[in-house]
Amino acid sequence: MPRRGINPTAILMHRNHMPTRREYVTNGGLDDDDDIANPIHLKPLPKLPVPPLEQSLEKYLQCLQPIIPTEQYERTKVIVEEFGQAGGTGEMLQKKLLEYAEVTVNWSYDWWMNDMYLKIRLPLPINVNPGMVFPKQHFSDEGQRLRFAAKLISGILDYKVIIDAKALPVDRARHNKPGQPMCMEQYYRLFSSYRVPGLVKDELVSPTCSVMPEPEHIIVLCNNQVFVLDVIINFKRLSDQDLVSQLKRIVDLSVEDPDPSIGFLTAMARTDWSRARMKLMENSTNRDSLDMIERCIFVLCLDAPMDHPPAEVGKPMDADDEPLALQMLHGGGMNMNGGNRWFDKTMQFIIGTDGTCGLNYEHSPSEGVAVVQLVEHLLRYIDSETHKRKLTRAQSICELPFPRKLRWKLTSHTLEDIERAKVSLEQSVRNLDLKLIRFTIFGKNFPKSQNMSPDAFIQIALQLTYYRMYGRITHTYESASTRRFQLGRVDNIRSASCEALKFAKAMTSQDPIPTDRKMQLLRQTIEFQTDNCIQVLTKLDTFMCYGPVVTDGYGAAYNPHEDYILFAITSFKDDKDTCSSLFRTHLNKSLMDMFNLCNSANNNFQIYQEG
Repeated sequence: MPRRGINPTAILMHRNHMPTRREYVTNGGLDDDDDIANPIHLKPLPKLPVPPLEQSLEKYLQCLQPIIPTEQYERTKVIVEEFGQAGGTGEMLQKKLLEYAEVTVNWSYDWWMNDMYLKIRLPLPINVNPGMVFPKQHFSDEGQRLRFAAKLISGILDYKVIIDAKALPVDRARHNKPGQPMCMEQYYRLFSSYRVPGLVKDELVSPTCSVMPEPEHIIVLCNNQVFVLDVIINFKRLSDQDLVSQLKRIVDLSVEDPDPSIGFLTAMARTDWSRARMKLMENSTNRDSLDMIERCIFVLCLDAPMDHPPAEVGKPMDADDEPLALQMLHGGGMNMNGGNRWFDKTMQFIIGTDGTCGLNYEHSPSEGVAVVQLVEHLLRYIDSETHKRKLTRAQSICELPFPRKLRWKLTSHTLEDIERAKVSLEQSVRNLDLKLIRFTIFGKNFPKSQNMSPDAFIQIALQLTYYRMYGRITHTYESASTRRFQLGRVDNIRSASCEALKFAKAMTSQDPIPTDRKMQLLRQTIEFQTDNCIQVLTKLDTFMCYGPVVTDGYGAAYNPHEDYILFAITSFKDDKDTCSSLFRTHLNKSLMDMFNLCNSANNNFQIYQEG
C-alpha cells in the first residue's frame, strides 16, 4: 500500500481481489483429480520485464497530467525530458536496472516489499491488515459456536494439505493472453509466514528448509489469553469432536488467573513493538511463548460479545453491518476484543459469540486473491457434508492433553508498554470512519449490458465522486496482478486519467452538454481504464475492508455482484476535509447518474430520480 501522494488529499480505491469459484477439493481426491494441475509440471514463468526508459517516462507524465496544475506539469515535463536525454542520468540508471534484473528472479520484488510493507512504521491494524466479514452465522449457545470453530479448523487443515502438496490448481489469466499460468507462490505463504517487527524494517519470516518440523499447532486467543492447541497428534488430525472438547477447555481456562493482555503489543507502531519485543525476549519463558506463536499454523480468535446488536442471519450485508467490519479490522478497541488478536500472524480467523465471523490478515505475504480462495474453500467445506470424508483421523481420545496456556514473565516496562498500546489502539479505533453501502439499483450485469467493464465502471464512478466533492480527481491506487511473472504480486492501475477528468467535468458542468457527448467521454474513459483492468470476484455475500493509506484520503473496497455492489468506505475523522458518509452519498449519486446516462443514450426510459 502506498504511503505518499502527489495531491494534498489522496484516495485509495481498491477492488476486492477475489477468485472465481472452484470445484470443492477434498484430501482424498488429490491423486486422481484431473482438475488439479501441479505447478511443478509447468514451464518456468517469464521474469518480470524492465519497461523501456522512454515508455516509463511517458507513462509517468501521463499519470501526472490530470492531477497537478498545468504550470507544475510543464516544469515537471522539462525535468523528465532532461532526465531521459541520450547519455544522461536516465540511460545510466536504466542500464544498471537491466543489469540488476539479469541476476535477480524479480527485479522489483524486494523494493516493492520493503516500501509497500516492511518499512512502514504505522501499526498493522487499520493501516495495513485488511479485515474480511464472512456470511453471518447463528449460534444458539456456546457449544454451537465451538462446533463451528472446529469445522473451521478442520477446513483450514484440509486446505493446508493441498498447499503443502503444492497441488493447488494453477490460476490462469482470464484477460490479455487468456490461459497463461500465473505465479502461485503467495498461496504457499498463507500458513508459513510471520511478520517480525524491526526497529527500521520488519522481517517477513518464512521457513525455507526442512530442518524444522512442520508446525502441528494453532494459537487460540480467548478473553485475551493465549493458548497452544495441538491439532495433529501422532501424525493424525484431531476429529471435530475432539477439537470441540479442546476448545471448550480453552474457554473454561481463559477466565482462570488471567494474564495481562499481551496481544495489544502487536497493535503498536512497528518500531515501538520491536523495542517492546526485545524486552520480552530477555526472558526465556517469553522467548518460548513467542516462538510458539510465530511458528503456529494460524491464529483463531474466540471473541467476547461486542457492544452492538447480534448479527441478523439471512439478512443481506448492508450498512447495519458496519460493526462487523470494525470487529474484523481492529477488534473494537481496548475494552472489547482489541487485545484478543495477534496482528503479526498472516492468517487470523475470528468467531464471535453472536454469529459474527471473519478474518484479519497481515498483508505482506499475499494478496486478497489467495485469501479469498481459501475462504471460499473453507465456507464450502463447513456447509458441505464432505468434511466427514477425510483422511484417517485420530479416534476420540478420552484424555487428550490439555491445551497449554502460554505464560509470560512481564516486567514493569512491558506492563507500561501494554498500557501505551491500549491507548494508542483506542485512539485509532475512535478515529476510523467506516461506512458500508449496498447499492442495489444495479450490479455488474448492467455495465456488461453496455459492453463496459464493471470494474472500470466502478472506478470511474469513484473518480466522479471525488471530483464532485473536491473539484478535482486525485491519484488513485488500484492494484492489478503481475502474477504472469515469477514472484509477481501487484502493480498500480492509475485510474485518475485525463479521460476521467474530462468525463467528470462534463457530468458536473453547469452548461448543457449533449447526452451523446457525455456518453462518448464515458466510453473513452472506460476504454482507457479497461486496458489496464484485471478483475476477480466472489459470489459470496461478503466483503473486505481496510483503512486509508494516507491521513487525508479514503479507502474504497468493493465487491460487485450480478445485481448489487457492496462498498466499504473508510476515512479518518481527525481530517477535516474527509467524510465517509458524504462520500457514500455522492458515490450513490455518481452511480445513479452514470446509470441514467447510459439508459438515456440507449433511449431506455428506466431512469431513476434521487430519493
